[in-house]
Amino acid sequence: ADDYLPKPFSPAELVERVRAILRRVEGAAPSRLVLGELTIDLERHRVEEGGRAVELSPAEYQLLVAVVRAQGRVLTREQLLDELHGLAEAEVLERAVDVHMSRLRAKLADPARTSRYIVTVRGSGYRAATR
Repeated sequence: ADDYLPKPFSPAELVERVRAILRRVEGAAPSRLVLGELTIDLERHRVEEGGRAVELSPAEYQLLVAVVRAQGRVLTREQLLDELHGLAEAEVLERAVDVHMSRLRAKLADPARTSRYIVTVRGSGYRAATR
């Protein structure tokens, strides 16, 4: 046994503990993610595009990391909201993800019509560009 969670416990606490265990089990997780000219330093919470530092809000940073880590898999708005707020936050609108993605794309000079880094999958969610 790696951990113990006494009753009563909240589902959010259980999810966070499982995530912590999975992070430990994954072992040597990469400290950097790369997507084209985009480099994400996970230890320093820094993003660079072609050597230029990109200032992101915490929400934008979390969304970018989630999409890049998914390695081309489509993440629904609900999955991205869980990344941002956890399971405890039920009142947040799914369209909030669209607003954050729009701001993120503007900061990355990645308009939706060219999609160098983030691709919108109509009716589903978002994924990292694979080219």
